[in-house]
Amino acid sequence: MTDSAVASPGRHGASADAGPHGAPAAAGPRLEDLTREVFVAGGLLSRAAEAFRPRAGQTEMAVAVARTITHGGALVVEAGTGVGKTFSYLVPALLSGERVLLSTATKTLQDQLFARDLPRLAQALGLPVRMALLKGRASYLCSHRLELARRDANLPDRMALRTLAKIEEWAQGTRTGDLAEMPGLDERSPLLPLVTSTRENCLGSQCPKFRSCHVNNARREALAADVVVINHHLFFADLAVRESGMAELLPTVRVVIFDEAHQLNETGVQFLGRQLGTGQLLDFTRDLLAAGLQFARGLVDWQQLASAVERATRDLRLVVGRAAPGARLRWTSEAPEGVDEEAWSEGLATLEAALLAATEGLGSLSESAPDFVRLHERASLLAQRVRAFTLAPQEGAVRWVDVSTQLRLIESPLDIAEAVQQKLLKPADEEDTEARRRAWVFTSATLGDDARLSWFTEPCGLGEAEVLRVASPFDYPTQAALYVPRTLPRPNDPGHSAAVARIAESAARRIGGRTMVLTTTLRALRAIGEQLQARFGDMGELEVLVQGQWPKSRLIERFREGASHGRAGCILVASASFWEGVDVPGEALQLVMIDKLPFPPPGDPLVEARGQRLEALGRSPFNDYFVPEAAVALKQGAGRLIRRESDQGLLVVCDTRLVQMGYGRRLLAALPPMRRIADEEGFDEALASLAVL
Repeated sequence: MTDSAVASPGRHGASADAGPHGAPAAAGPRLEDLTREVFVAGGLLSRAAEAFRPRAGQTEMAVAVARTITHGGALVVEAGTGVGKTFSYLVPALLSGERVLLSTATKTLQDQLFARDLPRLAQALGLPVRMALLKGRASYLCSHRLELARRDANLPDRMALRTLAKIEEWAQGTRTGDLAEMPGLDERSPLLPLVTSTRENCLGSQCPKFRSCHVNNARREALAADVVVINHHLFFADLAVRESGMAELLPTVRVVIFDEAHQLNETGVQFLGRQLGTGQLLDFTRDLLAAGLQFARGLVDWQQLASAVERATRDLRLVVGRAAPGARLRWTSEAPEGVDEEAWSEGLATLEAALLAATEGLGSLSESAPDFVRLHERASLLAQRVRAFTLAPQEGAVRWVDVSTQLRLIESPLDIAEAVQQKLLKPADEEDTEARRRAWVFTSATLGDDARLSWFTEPCGLGEAEVLRVASPFDYPTQAALYVPRTLPRPNDPGHSAAVARIAESAARRIGGRTMVLTTTLRALRAIGEQLQARFGDMGELEVLVQGQWPKSRLIERFREGASHGRAGCILVASASFWEGVDVPGEALQLVMIDKLPFPPPGDPLVEARGQRLEALGRSPFNDYFVPEAAVALKQGAGRLIRRESDQGLLVVCDTRLVQMGYGRRLLAALPPMRRIADEEGFDEALASLAVL
C-alpha cells in the first residue's frame, strides 16, 4: 500500500437506481425516526438481507449513528460479533443525504462494502447513490512506468518478462487500470513496483501520459461521488502528506465513518512520523539509472551516481549485522542498540553525501525531461530524511530500526491522540460551522475492556466522544465453550509449543480437522506447524496449512473448503493478521486454539516507550497497557470461533495464567460469555459432541 490514493472509474463510480418505495434523505429527529423504521420487521432492510430479523442492538447503534450525524461530534461504538454493525452505520448515513467517507482496515473489507453491502442497501432504500472505491496508487497501472519497464534491460528474470507481456496485453483493454481486475496476477510479483507509481516517482502534470492517467481519472470519480470507500492507511497517509486527493475531498464530507477502528492507532503512527527504508533507496537508484540511460546517456555518469547510492545503502545494512529478521532495534543514543556508533554515523554520512551528489547531477538536467525533475526532488527528500535521522528525535517520539533483508529507520509518535484532536476534531483551518459539525463514527467488534473503552479512546484522542457498547446477540453459553488445559508447561518453557501441538493433533483428529491454531510468535508458528505437518504429512488424514507457505487468501479459501469434495479436513496454524478479520462460519471451523496470552512484546521499542510514559505519569504500565492490550487481542482471536447464530465450537487457551493469575479474571471478563469446561473429561465430551455434527 502506498501513501496516496485513487478511485477506480467506471464500475467504481456506480449509481444505485431509485426503487418504487424510495426513502427520502432526512435530517434531525426525522433521520432517527426513519432509521428506526428501516430496522423493523418487514421494513426496507429485509429487502437487502434475506435472513434479516430485528435486533435491538443493531437498531440502538443505528439510531445513535443517526443522532451523531444530525448533531455532529464523535461516536465510538463497540458492536459485538453478529450485531450487524455495517448496516447500522450505512442506513443512517445513506438516509441522511450527506456526503460520506467510509474507511475500513483492509482492501478486502473495502471490496465487500463497495461491491456488496452498499449497492444492496442503496437499492433496498430506493436511493440513487454515486459510489467510488478509493485505492492506493500501488493498485493501479501507471502507463508511463509501463513504458519505462518495457525498455528496462535489467528485469529480474524470464518470469518477469512473461508477466510484463501479460500486463501489456491487459493494459490495452482496461478502463480502470485496477490491477486487481487482471486474472492470474500475483500480488507479490516483483514486477509490480516497476509498473505502478508512488508519491515519490509520480510525474504529475508533467507526465506524458497525464491525460489518460488512471490515477487522475479515478480521483475525479471519487470527487464526484456521494459515498467514497477508502482504508485507514490511505486516510492517515493523506493526513501526513496531503497528496492523495482527500485534501480536496474531506472538506466536502459531512460524515466520516471508520469501521474496524481498532486498527486506527497502530495504522496512524506508521504515517505520522518519519520513515526511511533501504528499499526506497534501492528503488531510487534503479529509477535513476533507467531514466539517465534512456533520456540523457553520456551527459552524466549515471552508473557512478546510482552505484554510490546503492553501495552506501547496502553498506548501512551491513553495519547492523546479523540481527534476527523481524527484530526491532531500540535507538535511544547515537546508533541503534548493538550497532557500532562510529560505523553507523559514518554510514549515514556516506549515504547522505551520495544522495546529495545525485541531487547535483540531476539538477543540471532538470529541464530536459520531467523524469529528472521528479528524481531531483526524490534525491533531495531522501537526503533530508537521512539528515533528520542524524539529529535528535522530535519530542514525544520514539525511534527504532526494523530489520529484515532490508532496514527501515522509523521515528513515530506514541499514539495518534494529538493528530486526531488538532487535525480532525478541531481543525484550526476550518472556521465554518458546517466543518465543525462534521460527524465522526468509530466502530469495531473490539475496542476495549472497560466502560469507557479506554484502550481505544485514550490513544486516539477521543476521551470526550460518546461511547456505546452493544453486546453480541449470539447465545455464547449454548454455542461455545472455553477450556484451559491445566497440565501444560509454562508459556515460556521450551516444551510448551510441542504440548500445544499434541493437543491440536489429538483434538483435530477427533473432529476431522476444522481447527485453527493461533500463535503469538513466529517461532511458535514454525514449531507447531512443523510438528503437525510431520504427524499428518505422510498419512493424508488431515491437511495442515501453515501461514507463510501459501498466500493468505489461498490458505483461507482452502480452510473454508475443509473436507468437502472428498478432500481431507484442515488444520490452519497462523499468527499475526489471522487473529482478526478472518471469517469462517459454519462447520469448517469449530475449534480455535490460542497458544499463549497475547501480551505485547516488552522488548519492542514502541511498547517500551509507551510503558515508560505511563510510568512517568504515575500509572501502572502492566495494568493500564499490557493487560488491556492482551484483553483486546484475546477477544479478537476468540472472535474467529462463532460467526453465525448456528455455529458451535470450542475455544482452547493453552496458557494456565488465564486461570491462575489475578489479572486472568480481567482477561476472562473480556471474552464472550462461553460456558467453562473444568477438566480434560469435559473437553473430551465437548469434542465428541462436535464430532457427530
